[in-house]
Formats: sequence, structure tokens, C-alpha cells
Amino acid sequence: MDSEEGTQQPQLVLAHKLFLLTHPDVNDLDKVRLREEVLEAVVSNDMAPLFETLVSKGVFSLNLEVLDPIRVKNADELKKLDEKIADAEENLGESEVREAHLAKSLFYIRIGDKGKALEQLKVTEKKTVAVGQKMDLVFYTLQMGLFDLDFDLISKCIDKAKKLFEKGGDWERKNRLKVYEGLFCMSTRNFKKAADLFLDSISTFTTYELFPYDTFIFYTVLTSIITLDRVSLKQKVVDAPEILTVIGKIPYLSEFMNSLYECQYKSFFSAFAGLMEHIKLDRYLQPHFRYYMREVRTVVYSQFLESYKSVTIEAMAKAFGVSEDFIDLELSRFIAAGKLHCKIDKVAGVLETNRPDAKNALYQATIKQGDFLLNRIQKLSRVIDL
Repeated sequence: MDSEEGTQQPQLVLAHKLFLLTHPDVNDLDKVRLREEVLEAVVSNDMAPLFETLVSKGVFSLNLEVLDPIRVKNADELKKLDEKIADAEENLGESEVREAHLAKSLFYIRIGDKGKALEQLKVTEKKTVAVGQKMDLVFYTLQMGLFDLDFDLISKCIDKAKKLFEKGGDWERKNRLKVYEGLFCMSTRNFKKAADLFLDSISTFTTYELFPYDTFIFYTVLTSIITLDRVSLKQKVVDAPEILTVIGKIPYLSEFMNSLYECQYKSFFSAFAGLMEHIKLDRYLQPHFRYYMREVRTVVYSQFLESYKSVTIEAMAKAFGVSEDFIDLELSRFIAAGKLHCKIDKVAGVLETNRPDAKNALYQATIKQGDFLLNRIQKLSRVIDL
């Protein structure tokens, strides 16, 4: 089950194809091809439990001519694995017993039986002493969680891994965990933490079982753009040699990043439109598609307006290569949502920025936190009185 360097874990490749099969933007011809590829992967890996799950979800129709032979193969292989465990327990040492149980765990993972795989991994863990080997079991569990985006399982595994590292563990596994946690944070809309974890892992990336390095850079740039200030973005992303060597291979990404930093807003919008299609078809980012679009536009509009105390709507529309009506509608929404600090003078056709004073903002934050603290103290006093 361990992936070779540069090779994505087969179950995660399969998970992406299953995601595309249900995506409304994927055309019917591509879905026919994807369905054939999924079926081929399921049959070639003897994944009877997953086949049954896909039948229940309507992805495939029940075909006993396909399913029955796979079930027979599963039963035969399971019998051999149980015999190997029994032989190891009777005739061999603790290490061989652990390896036999691990083989059974990996068998359940391979065929897509999540419930039995989790149970067998617990059995294997009881036979495991070394922290590094226990961490590997956590990584296997994390991969299963990522297959069906079981965020509760993923969160528990990450917490468990961190506790294991308190007892020891090598740097390679610690760095791998950063990428797993970064992917979890990105998938749950914690883009700030995801960006920090991805940036920490750029020079030490070895987590090829999750995705190729190009995809890792794609995620790093996307999360960084909406969470880093301009100076940090320049230092950590725009000028990062690890990113510069790869970014040109990813459609629209270089233009997206550089046009934002260089304030080339027409080019930015053009690249942004192309990149959105890529985000829509990403199983981790697609649920946050609309949110990400809003955040990117907030960043770019704020950057433009920072340079002016007032600017005409016509000038801003021209800079972005869009109509005045579009800019007027866009900014109205962002101002109403509190995302932009400016006001629109419709009569004069002018945008006036009204950035909040830093001291006043700090004062308001202190008042708010003070009120919150007082409320908590009052609730606590009532409990004590009772």
C-alpha cells in the first residue's frame, strides 16, 4: 500500500474519479469513460465491498457476474491471511505476528471495506511498539478518511498523531503530517492554517501518496493569496524558488499570482476565470468554490482601493476590464457585507475609501472582548451561587 515516490495512492485517484462522476459540469461522454475506469479499478483490485457500496448509491447496477467472482477472491485471500496470522502466532515472533496483522489491514483497505479495515488496524496497533510504525497506521487511516472525506475521522487521527509525536517520531513523518493537516484545514475552510502548513512543507514535501507536487503547489498558492499580506506573499510565494520551478506547469496559476502582485487587474481577472474551472473540479476545493471566489475578489478590490482616497467608478472598471455597472454591483455587495471600507457616490460616480482608524478598531475590539468577558463572569457567578 505504500506509494512509490511520485505516485498517488490508488484509492485517492479512484476517489477523484468518483467525485467527477457526480459533478454536474463534467459532460456525459467523459462520465462514460470515468465509469469504465472506475469499474476497471474496482474489478482489478477485487474491491467487492466498494462495488456493493457503489451499487447502493446508483453508480453501478447490480451485476452478479462481476461481483460474485470478486467475492470468491476476497474470501480466498482472507482465508490465506488468517492462516498466515495463525502460523505467525504459533511458530514465529512478535514482529512476524504484527506484519501478518498489518497485511490483513492493508487487504481490507485495498478492497474498500472501511469498517473492517479500521477494526483490523486497531488490532495491528496493539501488536505495534515503535512510534514510527504506529504513525504509519495513522497515515493509512487518514488516507481512508480522505477517500470519503470523513472529517471527524481525519480530525481524530491528526490529534492522535500529534500525541504520538510527543513520545518521539522522525522529522520525515512529522513533515508528512503537516501536509495531511494542511489538506484537512483547506477542506474545512481554514485557509489561513492550511497556507501556513503548506508553506512550512514546501522544501520537505514527500507526501506523494496524497497528490503530485504540482497539485501541492497549486493548493499552496491558492491558500496563500487570500491569507497572506502583500509583503509575506512576495517573500514566501512570489519569490519562492520551489514555487517558481513548478508554477509554469499549472494553467493560469502563474498569471493569477503575478498579475495580482503586479496590480495587472485585467490579466488577473482573465487568469482568475480560467483557474475557477480547475477549482470547480477539485474534490477538496469545490465545496468552497463560492467562498473562495468572494475572498479573492475581496483581496483584489481592497488592494486596488488602498492606493486611493477616492477614485472614479469609471477608472476602476477600466482597470479591471469590466463595465461600470458590474463594478457598482460588485462593490455594493462587498460594502454591505463589511468586506470593503469605502462608499459609493452615485451622483459623482466616485468611490471614497474610509479605512477604519487602527486605534479606533483596537478600541472597539477591546470593548467587545471586555463585554464578552463580563458576560462569562456573570454566568460563572450564577453557577457558583447555585
